[in-house]
Amino acid sequence: MKFVIQRVSHSSVTVNNEVIGNINKGFMVLIGVEDADTEAIADKMVSKLVNMRVFEDENGKMNLALKDVGGELLLISQFTLYADCKKGNRPSFTGAGKPDYANKMYEYIIDKCKQDIEVVETGEFGADMKVELLNDGPVTIILDSREIIG
Repeated sequence: MKFVIQRVSHSSVTVNNEVIGNINKGFMVLIGVEDADTEAIADKMVSKLVNMRVFEDENGKMNLALKDVGGELLLISQFTLYADCKKGNRPSFTGAGKPDYANKMYEYIIDKCKQDIEVVETGEFGADMKVELLNDGPVTIILDSREIIG
């Protein structure tokens, strides 16, 4: 499982010219799933996400978590995080989870996040989405379950 987390001042996702998800201060997260991922892995990834201390405290130090600042989440499924670019110039995406399973895990992640964070917006699984964001910092962090869990 991979999360690309961007600390944002605001972010939105549009499908068919309609904004379907919109947040203010918080994280815009691209989520990639592989078939080997489990709910236990998702639980650890979500815990890391919602408790990650990358918001500035009163001293300007990155020491506050999403909950501490009333931050919001925009969660977007992104199978291309599993692009394999080793051969040729056209990436292979065979490492990405099968759509039905990946969608199930994506929905599980959304539900887990809603247990801790008040505002959780989403993209649309499998849709052609246009994502806008204002990266704050910029701060971009990549979480890979293989590095976190081992």
